[in-house]
Amino acid sequence: MACPPEQPPLSVVLMSIIAVLFGALVGVILGLTGAGGAIIAVPLLVFGLQLLVAEAAPIALFAVSITAAIGALLALKQGRVRYRAAGFIALTGALASPVGIYIARKIPDAALSLLFASVLAYVAIRMLRQPENHSAEAVAGLLPATPCQLDDSSGRLIWDAHCVRSLALSGVAAGFLSGLLGVGGGFIIVPALQKATRLPMRTIVSTSLAVIALVSAAGAFSAVLAGSMNWPIALPFAAGTVSAMLVVSRFAHRFTGPAMQRSFAIFAGCVSLGMIISQVRNLL
Repeated sequence: MACPPEQPPLSVVLMSIIAVLFGALVGVILGLTGAGGAIIAVPLLVFGLQLLVAEAAPIALFAVSITAAIGALLALKQGRVRYRAAGFIALTGALASPVGIYIARKIPDAALSLLFASVLAYVAIRMLRQPENHSAEAVAGLLPATPCQLDDSSGRLIWDAHCVRSLALSGVAAGFLSGLLGVGGGFIIVPALQKATRLPMRTIVSTSLAVIALVSAAGAFSAVLAGSMNWPIALPFAAGTVSAMLVVSRFAHRFTGPAMQRSFAIFAGCVSLGMIISQVRNLL
């Protein structure tokens, strides 16, 4: 008599289902808010699946790299990606990402969790203040000098020393935090491109997506080489994220606006506060 095939342990199946559901939640947030919503992936994995931050970060990077790549390719077809700038920023970020992954494996999880919570709180505060800052600048008509100027005839960036240094620094910062905390780095790249260039906001967001895709892919690849990628969770989590994002993005335009941004900022702030309280309780 043939033996029946072995069934996977219930805990493995249950964790895979939960990973899909959490990935779908991240995909919904991504579809409604853009790439910045990916920062919520690590807290979900930490709280929901009891992973360490250093374990959750590569999984988040893997999912973020796929979703950002899809968005960047769609924007590239529409001519909204500055691929030279994206490639240069991603190159500097890819060099810094393995350093962040290495340090993340050496830092105690409590300290890493508090650092992540601080970054998440910063993102939440910045998103809450962003509409006011933009409106104030529009009223005042402030146009500060930028390191990267645009050529009047071709519309391309003028690559001088100031421009290269500005873009390289943003890439290093995004890449390092990407490897350290598993974040895409959009909250760094978007404001950096706003300060460094005169590009339209739609172009900045699309270029940022390309950078996030490349930097996150480099970080995920480094994690695979280091043997720290949990594939049984990473694959279903990424599948849920991509599927939900593609579905939600079709009608996301109905929900965009300051109200959605404030809602996500409040949600991110609550998650940040929860992470801080949890770690303080553990330490006490």
